Amino acid sequence: MPSIDVASFQALEKAFDAENFRNLGHTLIDQLSDYLASVTTEPERSGFPVLPAISPNEMLKQWGGEFSQSGGSDFNTLIEHVIAQSNHLHHPHYIGHQVSAPLPLAALCDLVASFLNNGTAVYEMGPVSTIMEKRIIQWMAMLIGYDVDQADGVLTSGGSMGNLTALLAARQVKAGYDIWNEGTQHHKPLGILVSEQNHYSIKRAAQIMGLGEQGVISVPVDANFKLRGDALETTYHQACQDGYRIIAVVANACSTATGTYDPLDEIADFCEKHHLWLHVDGAHGASALVSEKYKHLLSGIERADSVVWDAHKMLLMPGLITGVIFRNGQHSYETFSQQAAYLFECRSEEEWFNLAHRTLECTKRMMSLKLYMALHVYGTQIFDTYVARCYDKTKWFAEHIQKSPDFEIALAPESNIICFRYIPPGVDNLDVLQAKIRKHLLAEASFYIVQTQLPQGTFLRCTIITPGTTENDLSALLDQIRKVGHSILVNVSAN
Repeated sequence: MPSIDVASFQALEKAFDAENFRNLGHTLIDQLSDYLASVTTEPERSGFPVLPAISPNEMLKQWGGEFSQSGGSDFNTLIEHVIAQSNHLHHPHYIGHQVSAPLPLAALCDLVASFLNNGTAVYEMGPVSTIMEKRIIQWMAMLIGYDVDQADGVLTSGGSMGNLTALLAARQVKAGYDIWNEGTQHHKPLGILVSEQNHYSIKRAAQIMGLGEQGVISVPVDANFKLRGDALETTYHQACQDGYRIIAVVANACSTATGTYDPLDEIADFCEKHHLWLHVDGAHGASALVSEKYKHLLSGIERADSVVWDAHKMLLMPGLITGVIFRNGQHSYETFSQQAAYLFECRSEEEWFNLAHRTLECTKRMMSLKLYMALHVYGTQIFDTYVARCYDKTKWFAEHIQKSPDFEIALAPESNIICFRYIPPGVDNLDVLQAKIRKHLLAEASFYIVQTQLPQGTFLRCTIITPGTTENDLSALLDQIRKVGHSILVNVSAN
């Protein structure tokens, strides 16, 4: 029997020592609590700019890749560096991508989930989280307006995987043969109709499914970037003439670039007429269903065959937790119709509690835990208030911009996403100016915003998603854009 290195064995024992864990944990929670207090209540004096203004190559040099046999680095010191060199989503000047500043309670649940490490693919490995997931899906289905006794679905790792899961089910149901088990047959090529403003994950999913780039057929949008219901018929018939068998329509609720909601009832009428699957990509905007004030934006969603809904966007959850909900719950079993004898004993429909029948993941985190706990501890009103406040602040910001002659908005916002740009007089290339402004803001780490390309040109884009962002912060953003823009123009004139 080989000899055991005593020091290594002692180190392994210490790594699992309860008191050592307790001490590390107490110090860690103190660190994170102090960070949360400073970045939310005193962001200007916290020492934490909204993002670290450091290049990838510089960052790479600061984090060495040589790991010794015995270790020895101090955990809490390393965590201090991680916090300092991360983006600060709880900072009120974070108004960039559609990633939520998570509830602290939800983050604690992630710790519990990581520590317990129960995989939620089969009930045997993840009993309680499997049941919590069932309840979360039922809650989402109820808000969508589905018959909860008929609807079903799963949680999965992000909207991209959610869209793929739903569209695989649509392909299996609408292809006209068992494409999952038989493979692609020599029939007409399959196609889906999508908005010109669809998220790139839709095209990626379709290409993974073998539809090819030409199988994703764009439908024109109107001046507000909504899918034109009147254009569906024309696009559909042209695709049929081109030899495609259309199986589905994908609607936005809301679009990623502009935050606008497609006319779901009108699209549902079209899908029913032509016996097509209606999938609603509600990754960002489905959370408006929790808001009494804004749920009307999703009128008609109850007629969709499938809906994708990200809780890590507008339900204050850490990533990733995405609901894939089917109006007809039996369709949730169509996506991955296969057996693994060492895991499953019965037909998939008889084993609703073994979620691997219906997800791509064979190992799945306890993602239901955080949302289930938040709903029980805080109730639903906190989410209603949060969504309404974000949407309200975005409308206020749009009105504020419209009162400023040196700015313009692309369209009146429907959600918490807004596109606008700085338009000082005498500037020929506004697109270049917006890109330079954003680059300067990130370099000085004053605000985190993004940009998007619309038919009118390049626009700055904000997602007002952080609970602590105020009207004063948004006004300060415009002032900073003016300051940066003026400096850029002066330098251009000087050269």
